[in-house]
Amino acid sequence: MAKDPTLRSIDRMWNANPLREVVPVDWAEIARALRIVWLRSLNKPTTALAVADLNQDLWRSALGVWQEAGQRWLGLAGSSSAGSPASTADKRFAAPEWHANPVYRTLQQIYLLASDWLLQQGDVDGVDEAEQRRINFHLQQFVDAMSPTLMLLSNPVALQKAVETGGASIAAGAANLIADLQAGRLSMVDTEAFAPGRNLALTPGKVVHRNRLIELIQYAPTAEKVHETPLLIMPPWINKYYILDMQPKNSLVRYLVEHGFTVFLISWKNPDASMDEIGIEDYMDLGPLEASDVVREITGSPTVNVMGYCIGGTLLTMTLAVLAAKGDRRFNSASFMVSLQDFSRVGDTAVFMDEPGIDLIEQQMMERGYLDSREMSNMFNLLRSNDLIWANVVNNYLMGNKPPAFDLLYWNSDGTRMARAAHSWYLRNTYVENNLIKPGTITLKGEAVDLGRIHQDTYAVGAEKDHIVPWDAAWRITQLFGGDVRFVLASSGHIAGIINPPGGKGTYWTQDGHAASVSSPEEWRQSAIRHEGSWWSDWTAWLSVRSGRKGAPPRMGSAKYPPLQDAPGTYVLER
Repeated sequence: MAKDPTLRSIDRMWNANPLREVVPVDWAEIARALRIVWLRSLNKPTTALAVADLNQDLWRSALGVWQEAGQRWLGLAGSSSAGSPASTADKRFAAPEWHANPVYRTLQQIYLLASDWLLQQGDVDGVDEAEQRRINFHLQQFVDAMSPTLMLLSNPVALQKAVETGGASIAAGAANLIADLQAGRLSMVDTEAFAPGRNLALTPGKVVHRNRLIELIQYAPTAEKVHETPLLIMPPWINKYYILDMQPKNSLVRYLVEHGFTVFLISWKNPDASMDEIGIEDYMDLGPLEASDVVREITGSPTVNVMGYCIGGTLLTMTLAVLAAKGDRRFNSASFMVSLQDFSRVGDTAVFMDEPGIDLIEQQMMERGYLDSREMSNMFNLLRSNDLIWANVVNNYLMGNKPPAFDLLYWNSDGTRMARAAHSWYLRNTYVENNLIKPGTITLKGEAVDLGRIHQDTYAVGAEKDHIVPWDAAWRITQLFGGDVRFVLASSGHIAGIINPPGGKGTYWTQDGHAASVSSPEEWRQSAIRHEGSWWSDWTAWLSVRSGRKGAPPRMGSAKYPPLQDAPGTYVLER
């Protein structure tokens, strides 16, 4: 981009536009992808045929729509149209207004056909996998941004509401846009509808320890007898912990407590510029190592079971490897939820994790001393732009509605900053160089990291539709650890696959026998057994066997670590 004046001008114009803060689309990269596809298409002899086929499909679709409309007007067909399979499946065009009017139905059919055609042209010869991924991603961003649903005059649902409200919806939409421009972000959720401690993070507990990086929460027992080996949970440090304790109906923490486990959970502090120099070893020392010392002192148990979620699991992996090298056996068993150890396949996030992308992130962190949570939020939102960006543009600005009140969206918007030194180390040694799987390449706390030394019994969960941690990448833990690993595949995605309590529509797959004996994820999937319901029951059964006998629950805190305040504590409330 730096070498091209046109792309540089587009980038400057868009960055000067106040809408850039609301809709974080990189138009310069989109222009670059379109130009690459256009230039390469000039050398393809099949391009003319492809264009001719597209034109033929467009005319055929338009004629079909108008012919059907004429038949309805003459009473020769049903009064409503089911729409084409593509438009029916696309939530953006689900409203009946898109199918009842032939003008709008033709418009959406043309858009869908043209979008599919353009995406098919994205396969460019002579580029590497990373460049092809980047081209495809930005073509998809362009296609999503060009949807007719995003303009008032081409959105019949928004026009209908404007007529019904006498223009009040347009005025409300303009007010919503002004408020978002002032706030510097797109509103995705009603932020007044939720708050940790009010209607989220409600499982009773106490903060029993605090340092500059974590608050440790001990949850109050609800069973008369509990397992003697406690459980320590490590959520990701890029999110607030209460994804695991949302509301009572979908709280994993509450479920564990009700099933006789003594649960401790780390709540990470939201870093600021003063924490610029906190490194990955500080996260180990102040996080799982110090927390496990506190847990063992309070409970009197010599060992602790531990669970890591997402990058909390990656940090746990490093910690277990260091402890294995030292001969420290404080952790009895380990569980990993949608966590990566091998970063050769990182899902859709790979488009942001190339060398220029990492350089940009590091530059932003050097300027501030941390990575702003909005930068991370924008990245993940772009991975699902139709659901998390454009649907809100339509709802907030064209329809003039308030953002929805949805607990998962509230949590998603309640991000945390990244401490510069720790996050830079993490990105370089995982996404860029993939050093965790190379024995002896990384040295932490004076010990060479070798995942093969980890011999704890391990439970690992991947999610079938996870676009952040592909399930077959999460499966790699079965080949990397030296101990017995039980791998479970959950249905749904990165969040819904994990926050899936019993009684819902979940499905999961397991396999009997030693997971390391299977040579590939495809082979594992072919022989896996399907189960209806939530994998939570499978995990708690596995965990119970490794948690010892049941007895009276330990007290809340101890003389050395007295309760400091009620859960959810203070760190989770920091903005």
